Amino acid sequence: MPPHPTSFAERRREFVKELGGKALWRLERFIASNSTIGDDPFIDPAHFPWVRQLEENWRTIRKELDDVLEYREDLPSFHEISTDQAVITSDDRWKTFFFYGMGYPSERNCARCPETARLVASIPGMKTAFFSILSPHKHIPAHRGLFKGFVRYHLGLKVPEPREACRIRVGNEVAHWEEGKGLFFDDTYDHEVWNDTDGIRVVLFVDFLRPLRFPASVINRGLVNIVRHTDYVLDSKRNHEAWETKQMMNDVSK
Repeated sequence: MPPHPTSFAERRREFVKELGGKALWRLERFIASNSTIGDDPFIDPAHFPWVRQLEENWRTIRKELDDVLEYREDLPSFHEISTDQAVITSDDRWKTFFFYGMGYPSERNCARCPETARLVASIPGMKTAFFSILSPHKHIPAHRGLFKGFVRYHLGLKVPEPREACRIRVGNEVAHWEEGKGLFFDDTYDHEVWNDTDGIRVVLFVDFLRPLRFPASVINRGLVNIVRHTDYVLDSKRNHEAWETKQMMNDVSK
């Protein structure tokens, strides 16, 4: 009897993910050796002059965030958008508000926060950007990212006190967010996050292409373009579109 279409699709997705992940990991030494910004867990912000514009406008972003947070309970949890995140989070205490996911825009969310959308669109090589919202006492366990061809940026927007209880470990290094300040790091290092406070922690979460020497830069862009057309990404895109449709229907019914 032929396999059920859903189970076949799931097996295909897992096969592609496993095969693709192994291929990407084998390329990490090549990517690291061609990186123009080194290969450390945390990366010096001086490499990225564009960060000044975001940090100078962080209060504008925060204002748009505050409007979004009025509807925090309606926002999707991360694992509801990217089902692969279920291995590290399965509750409703890590909420998201996506502007871009692997280059695919959320027109609705961008229109709702136009200044934030404009600022993230100006980031060279930006592929993913969203508000990452952690509820009080949320812990994201140790894990690693998909591929060294990206750099991750967190802009602190809402950081509760005590600051030392709201932290991120990357490799063997620990850092704390500050409102209006950013952290750059390599998410392929083992990392985890704690919000051991009674407040909500929010960062603007951005993934962008790692600066590389030629021809590694061209290879990296090609690999990322392949990944964005896989079920791994397209399923997340469909999940987000379903959430947007639900929100539109709710707005019409009000």
